[in-house]
Amino acid sequence: MPRWKRMRATVLAIVACGIASGQDARPQQQPVSTEAGTEAIVGDWLGALTIGGGIKLRVVFHITRAAGGISATMDSPDQGVSGLPVSSAQITGKAVKLESAVAHGKFEGKISEDGNSMDGTWKQGPGSFPLLLKRVTDSSTLKPPARPQEPRKPYPYREEDVGYENKAAGNTLAGTLTIPTGKGPFPAVVLIPGSGPHDRDETIMGHKPFLVLADYLTRKGIAVLRYDDRGVGKSTGNLAGATSADLAGDAEAAFAYLKGRPEVDARRIGLIGHSEGGIIAPMIAARNHDVNFVVTLAGSGVPGDKVLVSQAQLVAEAGGMNQELAAKAGARQREILGLVKQSPDNTALKKALEEKFGGQVPDEQLDGLVAQLGSPWYRYFINYDPAPALRKVSCPVLALNGDKDTQVSSRENLPVIHAALEAGGNKNFETDELVGLNHLFQTAKTGAPKEYGEIEETISAAALEKISGWILKLGVRAGAD
Repeated sequence: MPRWKRMRATVLAIVACGIASGQDARPQQQPVSTEAGTEAIVGDWLGALTIGGGIKLRVVFHITRAAGGISATMDSPDQGVSGLPVSSAQITGKAVKLESAVAHGKFEGKISEDGNSMDGTWKQGPGSFPLLLKRVTDSSTLKPPARPQEPRKPYPYREEDVGYENKAAGNTLAGTLTIPTGKGPFPAVVLIPGSGPHDRDETIMGHKPFLVLADYLTRKGIAVLRYDDRGVGKSTGNLAGATSADLAGDAEAAFAYLKGRPEVDARRIGLIGHSEGGIIAPMIAARNHDVNFVVTLAGSGVPGDKVLVSQAQLVAEAGGMNQELAAKAGARQREILGLVKQSPDNTALKKALEEKFGGQVPDEQLDGLVAQLGSPWYRYFINYDPAPALRKVSCPVLALNGDKDTQVSSRENLPVIHAALEAGGNKNFETDELVGLNHLFQTAKTGAPKEYGEIEETISAAALEKISGWILKLGVRAGAD
């Protein structure tokens, strides 16, 4: 939900390029260098970026000989992305610069004397990350992590690529509709992703949660529509300036599309939202009484600024920091968010941050920080309180949060969600804390984000069964069309 998930966009802007969702946005690779000395870097090079929460993302550069010079591509195995073109390469003595226009990033480093490593920095936007690349001698180290839950074709149901419009925003959304076998019409759901640029599978850290969830539900007799975020994959529009309210319009357009499908029972269409999607789903249901049910997965009940403060502290603790220092991390986050709230525009915000941090942050990074903290999405999110919308939701609601979630605390949010639904007079809702599960509903040890990619499980079987079982027990809500 919070822009923690933007970490992967900050490091490798892959999903936003549309590659992970199947759209080949990559230009045909051409030789990128004819300089002397390029032969020294021909080969495969592997390194790992360490980003927020101790998360490690492997980066691989494949550099080959080509007529007139070298040709190069880069992979992110832990995100399931490969073949991003390296648009330029500069080799001057031992200095190397590899740039990918598609990923909006570049590596700058130096070749070691023995020619088996390149030590340098990966830069992207305001971010700068140390990166040591080593020559690969064992190709097995390049394999993506095991993801045993991912379904393999042929599927025992129908799969269709679809498109529909959010006319109010002028966007065309692209997605995948999976339809059970047998005689319909079937109950159906729209899957609403968390924050940041997501493809239709909600790909993160090599996992495809929405692919796994859609497959499971469809096998149980529930039609599922999942889609690329606006500006991602095959969807049009601009994600950068969109708020949660804007994204709710895209999800509502998906709901309207399902109502027109003959295979779908229009009286049994619901919304499943993960993370930020967990506040968007109730937002829609509060104003659209055709929504038959809502499932929130790691959704929040408290305002966004409180979520981010708790997140800073919990992630720090899960990463091994003692409680005193973790509390200071939370306090620092609260202080920064206070500056954002007090600053009417980004000029004022930059001045406030400069006064607060007094040259501790380089200008380039400060500009990037201001752009992020002062973005329409961020300002909307930290001020948005989900409780009023929850009080207006009259359809059945299932709210699930994992007790090891360090991004959206179950202990902080589930009681508030329960209280808001109860205060609104909702007669059919359930709020459950799932023991041992993290923000992605994986069985986890600490819940730290750095575990996401290390865990083979994509979604706990218990969570999958809970979601499908609850939906299938629902009847047609009175008043639903």
